Amino acid sequence: MTEPGAAASVTSAEPATEETDGAEPVERLLDQVAPPSVLRAGGGGLRVARIVSVSGGAALIDWRGGAAPVGAMLAPGLEVALLEEVAEDGGMVLVEDGPPPLVVGVLQTRRPRELKLRAGTVTLEGEHEVMIRAGRAAIRLREDGDIEIVGSRISAASRGLFRLVGRILRLN
Repeated sequence: MTEPGAAASVTSAEPATEETDGAEPVERLLDQVAPPSVLRAGGGGLRVARIVSVSGGAALIDWRGGAAPVGAMLAPGLEVALLEEVAEDGGMVLVEDGPPPLVVGVLQTRRPRELKLRAGTVTLEGEHEVMIRAGRAAIRLREDGDIEIVGSRISAASRGLFRLVGRILRLN
């Protein structure tokens, strides 16, 4: 078997015929060349598995077509909380196949039905505009400082001081 990047030597035991002008038919040449070796990342190929559960620094995964779930290690930097959410949702992970298998990432296979964003600070930035829309309601922030809030009924409440400040306030 040839190594990737190495040239394969092909020799022919049959003499060239007139119809090929000294060239071997491609099929015959391909039969004599060894197939390329499978590319492997970190010593093992990448495979897809369904994550069953996560505990500590390990996970229980179910290989596609596998008989029973097997244990796998978690790659450094993977958030256990994210993997737990993926396990609850029955999601898929990328696993480096090797002794032992190593979960290296989460595989997104569909658009989320619900998006939960949890962080200490959330910043949304748009160079020209930021739009938040749900059905017929919307909030639009524009680069010139204009803010539009559109909806069939808009409510605002405050437990403390509710202050509206503007050079001009217009009601209707």
